[in-house]
Amino acid sequence: MVSDTNQLKMKSADGKYYNTDVMNTEQILRLVQSIPSKKAEPFKLWLAQVGKERIEKRKPT
Repeated sequence: MVSDTNQLKMKSADGKYYNTDVMNTEQILRLVQSIPSKKAEPFKLWLAQVGKERIEKRKPT
């Protein structure tokens, strides 16, 4: 899978700066959703529950 990442120079433990692939929140969530592993399912379910709660919280009463 090719991801839509950007590069950011970050300082490593050795004190040098290296280009590192980075993603924003939306990109990370989409990446997690695409993982076909059964081990990812609990996290996907948790994300769905949190998303549902956030949507319900924004509904006008």
